[in-house]
Amino acid sequence: MILTDTHTHQYYETDPVKRETLMQRCLASGIERLFLPNVDSSSIELVMSQAKTFPDNCFAMLGLHPCDVKASWQDELSAIGRAIPQHKIYAIGEIGIDLYWDKTFLKEQMEAFKMQIAWAKKLKLPIVIHCRDAFDEVYAVLQQEQDEDLRGIFHCFTGTLEQAQKVIALGFYLGIGGVVTYKNAGLDKIVQQIDIKHLVLETDSPYLTPVPHRGKPNESSYLIYVAQKVADLHQISLETVAATTTENSKIVFGV
Repeated sequence: MILTDTHTHQYYETDPVKRETLMQRCLASGIERLFLPNVDSSSIELVMSQAKTFPDNCFAMLGLHPCDVKASWQDELSAIGRAIPQHKIYAIGEIGIDLYWDKTFLKEQMEAFKMQIAWAKKLKLPIVIHCRDAFDEVYAVLQQEQDEDLRGIFHCFTGTLEQAQKVIALGFYLGIGGVVTYKNAGLDKIVQQIDIKHLVLETDSPYLTPVPHRGKPNESSYLIYVAQKVADLHQISLETVAATTTENSKIVFGV
């Protein structure tokens, strides 16, 4: 059984001994594939170091997180753009729009989002989308940009069934993480109604820790709890969830 964490910031752990321990816990639980989203120019080296240390298990992507679209966003984007040709990456991400913390830079977030979508199309890469309190804005951009080269993952999906269907209709996969295990979040009822052929699994480690470890820092080895919850919701085996969602990740990332 092979599970794939399609979105983890495990590279935030820079201590080599602790990082090795985290990876060993992943492998012990069958989580053999980890995809690492970048957030800004300063985290490029962290992402690449993790991918270089664990080349058979960790796969890099580069992009500018919408929360890091500030006054100097163009400099940040330029730095990431210069780094892309120097590295092997499997997606542009995480990118998108976040209006939860601050709406000041909405215009700039949308511009950065569109620019990075253009990068992905040129490179024939998927995008990994961060969307928080901004579904309508993100969806409007995707509708504008829709063509045969636009594809990827709607990371940390927590929306409605109608929103899920809109995302799927655009050809995107839904990234399902620890929120599906939360009793009052309601995501479980949505996931139950979506064929797992449209799903990939993620942790967003060290955030959004699933039950039974909620309240503690998340880690990729905890993906097993997300996978088991999806299996329970669909009344299928854990092995089936692992096989299907890992195959979906291979379709997205090409590896």
